[in-house]
This record gives sequence, C-alpha cells and structure tokens, in this order.
Amino acid sequence: MSGTGAGLEGSVAVRLETAAGRLRAVSVQVRRPSAARALCGRTPDEAMRLVPLLFSLCGTAQSLAAAEALEGALGLDARPHAAARALLADAEAATNHAWQVLIDWPARLGEAPQPRELAGLRAAAAAIRPALYPARDGLRPGGGALRPDRAALTTAIAALRDGLERAVFAAPPPAGMAELERWAGAGGTSAARLMRRILAPDMAGFGACGVAALEPHPAGWFGVRLSADVAFSESPRQDGAPAHTGPLARQSAHPLVAALLARHGSGLAAHAAARLVELAGLAERLTEWSNRLEDAEPAPDNGTARHGAGSGAVETARGRLAHWLRLEDGRITDCRIVAPTEWNFAVDGPLAQGLAGAAADDALAERAGLLVAALDPCVASTITIQDED
Repeated sequence: MSGTGAGLEGSVAVRLETAAGRLRAVSVQVRRPSAARALCGRTPDEAMRLVPLLFSLCGTAQSLAAAEALEGALGLDARPHAAARALLADAEAATNHAWQVLIDWPARLGEAPQPRELAGLRAAAAAIRPALYPARDGLRPGGGALRPDRAALTTAIAALRDGLERAVFAAPPPAGMAELERWAGAGGTSAARLMRRILAPDMAGFGACGVAALEPHPAGWFGVRLSADVAFSESPRQDGAPAHTGPLARQSAHPLVAALLARHGSGLAAHAAARLVELAGLAERLTEWSNRLEDAEPAPDNGTARHGAGSGAVETARGRLAHWLRLEDGRITDCRIVAPTEWNFAVDGPLAQGLAGAAADDALAERAGLLVAALDPCVASTITIQDED
C-alpha cells in the first residue's frame, strides 16, 4: 500500500487485483465531504470568507470560481479584473506544480525533498496578490480596487522564474525531445533524475489510454450540466464519456509533449513533461498577464439583485474547476462543484483505463503510484494491490 499528498479531508482509494501476472481488476473510489453543501444558506460575503478555509490546496482558484458564479447570479461585470485573476490563478498553480516536483518527485526517488526551495517559490507567489490589490480585496464578487504595482510584480515574477530554473531545471528548460533526453541524462536535479527514470522503456508509456482530454469549456457549459444533474459533480462526463484534465490536456499541442504523445501515448512520460512545460512557461505567462493590467474598480452593485444563478470555471494545476450556484433572497440555496479529481479518478476515467491490463510485476506499485501522482488528486490517496494467486 502506498499513499501521497493530503488536502481537503477525503481520500482516493485505488484497489488493484492481480492474477497470473496481470492486473485483472481496477477499483477507484473517491470519498470526500461535500464542501459545496457548506456554502448553502450563506450570503455571498459569508461564502467568500468560507471558501478558502474549505479548500486548502487551491483556495485562490476555488475563490475565483465561486466569485465568478456569484457575479453571474448577481449580474456583476468583473471583466476588467480578468488579467489580474488569471495572474493569481497561474501563480497558485505554479506553487502546486512546484510541490509535486520539489517534494513528491524526490521522495519517489528516495531523495530528500526541497522544502526551502518550495518556501521561496510560495513567498514569491504570495507577493503577487498585494501587488495587485493592496487592500487585499481582490477575491470578492465584482473584484476589488485593482492597483497594479509594476515593480513589485516584476520582482515577484523574476523570483519565481529564477527559483524554478535553479531548483527544477538547473539549466535552460528542455524544449524538444533531444534536449529532454540530454537534460534527464545529466541528472542535475531531482526532476531530471525522475524524468530519466520515467523515460525508461518500462515506464514511458505506462498509463496510456484512449480517454479524451477535457476541452477548455466555458463556465456556462459546466453550469448547464451541474444545474441539470446533481450527479454530474461526482460523475462528470464529456459527450457521454470520461475525460482527463490537467497539464497534459492543456499542453498536448506543445512540440515536446506532442512528440512524447506520438511516441508513447498519454502515459507517464507525456504527463511529466507536460507539468515541466507548464513550469518552464510560467514566467512568460505571468509577464503576459501583467502587461495587460490596468487600474480597475470593483464592479458596481446596485444592490437589487438577490435572485439568480451563475457559474464559474478556473484552470488549476490539477485541471479545470467549475462552480454553479443559485441565489434566492440574497442567500445561496444550491451550490455544486466539479473538481479535476472527479474527472481524473472516475471509475472508468484515465487512471482506471490506464491501469487496466498492466503487467503485475515488481514495479507495478511504483508505476501505479507515479500514475496517480501524475493525475494529481487533491485528497490523500492509497493504492492496495491484492494478488489473487
């Protein structure tokens, strides 16, 4: 049995049954309390104070999704805050990616984690919010008083870029297959050494399957489905089928990721490379958002909208997150959330299909653990292997 990570109380339990040297059955079960239920009965302000307390791993993204849903219900136009919000979401995603690469990846090699480097990256990311909203009022429906501090943002983004290049890459990030193989072969960082292991023939294609990527659907696409079917939160479908979400879904067109997909399919190598590609492009993305910033005020609220429904969607490190809610008499009467974990760990999703029929050899536990980590649940995970022989 193995376990990884922890977040909002709950778990992903993966049970593998083997016989005659093959994996015969895969069971994936997600258990966690309904945080959405805790928001029901709350006013918008009460809900926004509660959201980051309910979601410790991606509180910013959850707050942004909730704010967007409330704006839809209240008729607020927060478009002038779009670039600032994208910057906040990307900065948080970067720290979640960095946790994987600096804490989880070394542990899988039996190496020491790098908490000091992670702390430096988190400090740089944390400096971005006050550099956008000095009154710290940005995560609210309608946005806050946006007053970008260009110098502080430039400093924070540079600190993130320099910290990532030093701790993750220790060299210019690889952009193509030959560069990736050279970088991994040199083994200058834990990330490079794990990539070298993952590029091995018995690893690179492990977990590949035919599950489609979740498209970057707008918030309304999720809102229609969440409002119509209460089961969509726990068992989401795209065109009637499972889908995967996260770095691989977003980066499949990148030349390096596309080359790995063509060679090995959607297995471990493509997943790991997609995460590295996102980290390598972080500073450029943050700079692009920063260059689009302009001062903005909170969206005006006439105070009369007390009934309505709305939805919000945000990209997180783990994939696309969506909220839908309904307001009546100024309070939330219904709220539904579908998170990346529900897509990636569906009973017939990319984990279950990727593991199906795998060889039950001595490396199965390691490979299965790497696949779970690649799909990145936001709750603790366990893997149990039962040999029927």
